[in-house]
Amino acid sequence: MKTPDVARYADMFAAMGSEARVRILRLLLSAHPNGMVVGDLQAELGIPNSTLSHHLEKLKNEDLVSVRRDRQFLWYTANAETLRELLGFLYAECCSRSKAIRPDQIIQLAK
Repeated sequence: MKTPDVARYADMFAAMGSEARVRILRLLLSAHPNGMVVGDLQAELGIPNSTLSHHLEKLKNEDLVSVRRDRQFLWYTANAETLRELLGFLYAECCSRSKAIRPDQIIQLAK
C-alpha cells in the first residue's frame, strides 16, 4: 500500500485555510469544467484584484487550481483531479481505516 504524502496534503489544506480561498474554490467548482476569467471571479466575490491574485497564486502553487491564457484573459479552473486525490486521502482515513464515518454518510453531508 502506498504511503500518502501527508506533508503535501497538509500544504493543500493550508492553502485552503482562508474563507476567501474556500469561496474561490467553491465558485470555480460551480463553473467546472470551463472555469472563470479573473474579472468574473473578482466581480462575483468582491475581492480586490491584488488580493484575489494573491489567493489564486496560493491555490495554484498547491495545484488546487489551474490557469490558462486565452488571448488577453486568464481562465482559472478548479483542479478536480487534485481535489479528488485530497478527498480520497480523507476518505481513506475517516471511512476505510478507522470507520469514523460511514461512507453513505458522506453523501448525506454533501446534500
